[in-house]
Amino acid sequence: MSLALQTFSTVKDANTALHASGTRYLGGGTLVVRAANEGDISVSSLVRVTEPSLSQITVSGGRARLGASVTMAAIARHPELAALAPAARAVGGPAIRNMATVGGNLFAPAPYGDFAVALLALDAAVATEAGEMPIETFLAGRDTSSAIVTAVGFSPPKAESFRFLKVSRVKPKGVSVLSIAAFLQSAADGTVTSARITLGCMADRPMRAHAAEKALLGCKLRADEIAPALAAAGEGIAPITDPIASAWYRTEVLPVHLGRLLLS
Repeated sequence: MSLALQTFSTVKDANTALHASGTRYLGGGTLVVRAANEGDISVSSLVRVTEPSLSQITVSGGRARLGASVTMAAIARHPELAALAPAARAVGGPAIRNMATVGGNLFAPAPYGDFAVALLALDAAVATEAGEMPIETFLAGRDTSSAIVTAVGFSPPKAESFRFLKVSRVKPKGVSVLSIAAFLQSAADGTVTSARITLGCMADRPMRAHAAEKALLGCKLRADEIAPALAAAGEGIAPITDPIASAWYRTEVLPVHLGRLLLS
């Protein structure tokens, strides 16, 4: 079966075209094209947009804006986004990073979507033509969303306050066993005053570890003090089972890798 490709110069026109049955949005193509090649007959037409703003990165006034078509490779080499480079480089190999986009990563089902885990930790805002919404709201409703994501915005973290870890069996570009991002703010004495911890592969989409976040408050990042947070990390999770790892295995190794991340 052949695929029709429609190209539009504006997001508004592309949004209108997406209302047709069997039509999907084409960003980098790492998900939708693969699905079509593997026999997904629900897709008959692809829509793409050439609007320049979708491919732009701006960092100004303590705020970063990534257009939805910005690639992982572009993020990894941007000097003002160095703290996010490990998360961007965690997405596939060089060829994939040259195609995989910010917008596509938001829709990627587990065990993919590692960069979305990082954006969730940073409390990013997701923009569409209709306006902006918190990333948690977007992720919760993404399966029924028909709007084209245009950008994500967030405050770029300092390197010392943001941590990211992807665990895979095949190095360096294997599919995730799990991924973890942590955005931590501390007082002068090292006591954690604010924590956002997010997990990949612990549900069908990135999720927050609310119980672990709460347990970290008032603690210093020492093995004895983070123990309650590690014990609470599994609350509310529903890990996936796939050819890479079982839900049981992911549950067992989560506190181990979270501990390593917090103590690194």
